[in-house]
Amino acid sequence: MKKVAFHVKKISVVLSALFIAYSCSDDNSMDDEAVFTETELKAVLTTDDYLDGVDLALYNMSSAQGTSGKSSNEDCYTTEYTDTGYTAVFNNCVLNGSDQVNGTLTVTYDMQSEEGSFTATYVDFYIGKIKINGTRSYMFSSGTNESAISFEVSSDITVEMEDGSIIADSGTKSTTITFDENATYSVTGEWTVVYEGNTYDIKVNSPLTSNLGCTYVAAGDMDISKNGLQVNVNFGNGDCDDLAVITYPNGVEEEITLQD
Repeated sequence: MKKVAFHVKKISVVLSALFIAYSCSDDNSMDDEAVFTETELKAVLTTDDYLDGVDLALYNMSSAQGTSGKSSNEDCYTTEYTDTGYTAVFNNCVLNGSDQVNGTLTVTYDMQSEEGSFTATYVDFYIGKIKINGTRSYMFSSGTNESAISFEVSSDITVEMEDGSIIADSGTKSTTITFDENATYSVTGEWTVVYEGNTYDIKVNSPLTSNLGCTYVAAGDMDISKNGLQVNVNFGNGDCDDLAVITYPNGVEEEITLQD
């Protein structure tokens, strides 16, 4: 199994520089309830931004499913397997470019489902100074294409930021990473984030795709709704550029850049 956890760029980080403004009244006036800010969008995408490297490390560990005993990865993490799951202990790991990862995960196999399905429980799990609590259920599959990895993650997670703010994330995302000549990824899903009293519903309409060598999402679109007020984000037709188009409810379109 390829050591993808240490070679694949974080998928969500390419989304986190979105700048989204929302205009809803007939005279195009703005108010606080009708605006998506950069800070809000980063909050919406924070959990995956931090956890993608851990997800792929868990994929590596799952290759030993059904065995018992211990294994390790260059003193970065150790795993102890049982018949029903395993315990993974991370010690100052840097996964997929993340901050140092420390803490213990308890993983339980779903014995009623197909091979590769399990639930990971995070209890005061630290990525840098960010604390993670909650559960993520994983279903991994390589399918018939040996050069591709597919995994679906259903989350019920809370993230406590360094400043004490809390972000709650729940929903399901599906990702396929293809290791061919161009090395591409594709993301679909629907999830909900609660942050500072606001609820954000995200739905991917067409898969968010790009080349792993590209910093930005190159194609696909998603709807983002804040307390019921919705905008559409379109990332283009596959060109590796830093542009996206926001469509507002009144039909007005705005081209934005995805740079920090």
